[in-house]
This record gives sequence, C-alpha cells and structure tokens, in this order.
Amino acid sequence: MPISGKGILITSMNINPTHEDEFNLWYDREHIAERVSIEGFLEARRYQAIDANPKYFATYTTNRFEDLSSAAYQQALANQTEWSKTNIARFKDMIRVVGRITVSRGQGRGAAMTVVRLRPKLHLAEQVRQSLAATLDPGSLPGMISIHLIESDPELSKSLTEPDKPNPGAADWFVLIEGTSVSASRQFAHERFADDGYELISSGSYQLLWDLAKAEL
Repeated sequence: MPISGKGILITSMNINPTHEDEFNLWYDREHIAERVSIEGFLEARRYQAIDANPKYFATYTTNRFEDLSSAAYQQALANQTEWSKTNIARFKDMIRVVGRITVSRGQGRGAAMTVVRLRPKLHLAEQVRQSLAATLDPGSLPGMISIHLIESDPELSKSLTEPDKPNPGAADWFVLIEGTSVSASRQFAHERFADDGYELISSGSYQLLWDLAKAEL
C-alpha cells in the first residue's frame, strides 16, 4: 500500500565519524521506537546514502498532518533523554521537513529510494501539483514500488539544532521514489523531472536500513 497517514516528518543529517557508532546505536535502540510510540505516529524508516548528502535520512509518518504539531509531539521534543540531547547536538547539515503527503501511489516499500527535492514557483504551485500527480505513478514499470509527493510546511520545518537560522528551502517539496534497486528509482527520477514550473534543488539515492511500525512496539 502507499504510505499510511497524511503527515510526514523527514530528517536528514551528517555525523562526524568519531561519533557515528554511538549515533547509530542511539537511533536504532532508542530514538526510532521513542518517536513511533508518540500518539498519532504510525511508522519510522531509516536510510543511508548511496550517492546522496546528507548521509542519513529518516521518515516518520503520522495519521494526520496535525499530529506533527500536537501536544504529545511537543511534549516529546521538550523532554528529550540525555542520550538524545547528546546525539542531536552532534547533527551536521541537518534537514528537517514537516510535510503533507499529497500524492502516494504504489504498494509497499522499496529497498532503494531516490529523493528529489523541488522548489516550485509559487504562482505555479497548483499547476506543478497537478502535473506531478499525473506523473508519479509506478504503473507496471520494472523495479518501481511506490512514489510519494511531500509538500513541506514552511512554518513547522525548522531545524532542531538551529531553529532560528533562516531556511530558504523550508517550503520545498520532496518526491520519494521507491524501487527494488537504485537503478530503477534513479531511472524514474531521470525521466520524469524536466518541468519548468519548479527549480530542481537536488537528487540522491538511499538504501533502506530498517523500519518500525506502531504494531511492532
């Protein structure tokens, strides 16, 4: 099935190699389960770069978009564990996106994912949305699994480490292209993104490390 729910939190960061082992242990043993346990959160997925920057990428889906600004989530942010505070303070080049899932097609998740970042021209946003909705369909293409359009909320998409730093890309859109192989997701991205209604900011591919659903807690 496509991504469950209507809201999604995307985080991406680099980590100094000196702290990388502890960062991964924290993420795998505490952080993912802690976030999925929050009311309204449904699932989390972790990825590592194949040819992308930042190196680490994660998604957290929620039942409603409003769950990403709920009292339960705000309480979790305000009461981080000491282990969380230590690791979050080490994030480098952090990207934090609070977004709406406006298109989600296909079935299941792929072992590889290509992430395309777009900056739509404001006066063409609806035109771009309709164009992408018609384009983002895995259909019967070999190796394609599912494709999702994420529209960022510029007010909520703030860094945890530098919340007051200006973010010109806070309203960018992200397309998550999932496939059985990186070649399949890259090929789709290469063929489908040539519209002049937006600026193509970046494109890079990741491999799935693991995921956790609420039912597994």
